[in-house]
Amino acid sequence: MGVVLNLEDGKRGAGSIEPLVALTQDDMARVNELILAKAGSDVELIPELAQHLISSGGKRLRPMVTLAAAQMFGYEGEGHVKLAMAVEFMHTATLLHDDVVDESDLRRGRKTARMIWGNQASVLVGDYLLGQAFRVMVDVGSLEALDILSAAASVIAEGEVMQLGVAKNLETTEDEYLAVIKAKTAALFSAAAEVGPVVAQASRNDRAALRSFGTNLGLAFQLVDDALDYGGKSSDLGKNVGDDFREGKVTLPVILAYRRGSEDERAFWKRSIEENECDDAALQKALGLMNKHGAIGDTIGRARHFGEIARDALAPLKNTPQKAALFDVIDFCISRVT
Repeated sequence: MGVVLNLEDGKRGAGSIEPLVALTQDDMARVNELILAKAGSDVELIPELAQHLISSGGKRLRPMVTLAAAQMFGYEGEGHVKLAMAVEFMHTATLLHDDVVDESDLRRGRKTARMIWGNQASVLVGDYLLGQAFRVMVDVGSLEALDILSAAASVIAEGEVMQLGVAKNLETTEDEYLAVIKAKTAALFSAAAEVGPVVAQASRNDRAALRSFGTNLGLAFQLVDDALDYGGKSSDLGKNVGDDFREGKVTLPVILAYRRGSEDERAFWKRSIEENECDDAALQKALGLMNKHGAIGDTIGRARHFGEIARDALAPLKNTPQKAALFDVIDFCISRVT
């Protein structure tokens, strides 16, 4: 049984990250060189494990946003390259930690680092990458950029702890869940977007615009991921469809289906999520209930809403190729469910 997502109504277009890739490709080449240099260590396991994740096919969207946001305001120094590298290391570290916490076996279609080297090595190499990120931030010499990224690191950690608090809790409200993903996912998007204009010494209004763009792009991005777990393909998702369900994660599609369900349906969700009765037959039933109550479509509707807020945040800024590319990124993130 599959889930058919009817997303044509109100859809702006497929969007693409290709304009962003083209605008940032020269700077990204320098970012990638710096990533390889800073992932090195005399401790053999560190570069081996780091390289496994770094080379696993991620789009590197967050550092590209940092680069474009700096370019948008005419920045010509080296600081944006260093900050973009730091953003990518922060993201990579959180992936290593997430896979341990979530006991994930697959990441972007490959075995997770924890499945190859174990949980302890994954956590410790993640810590190493965070340390390297902060060393590079200091090199930039911008106290404000350091403050933004270090604050984001704290918020992300808080989000991970918040997620533990709502794990398998079907009474989690939509607001509580949005608070988790705002911390866990949107905080890094927000910081990645804001440090670009900061290093370019743009105005406070411009910085606020990019910060809002990043926050709302991150919320939209995560909500689309939540929907893809039930309505996507493994090849697109980078993990098995239904993994969130099997791991007992309470994401927005589950929250909506549970709250809109009958007493018998809520009992099913309790057995599946809280008591780990989550085999393939249960997954098929879960998909059916989500379809019945419009939970996946409404999750995408929420994502579109945050995408529009991100678009409105950028709207007053001067028209530049980078601004147009960031608009395309919003559409791209949401169009992943088609």
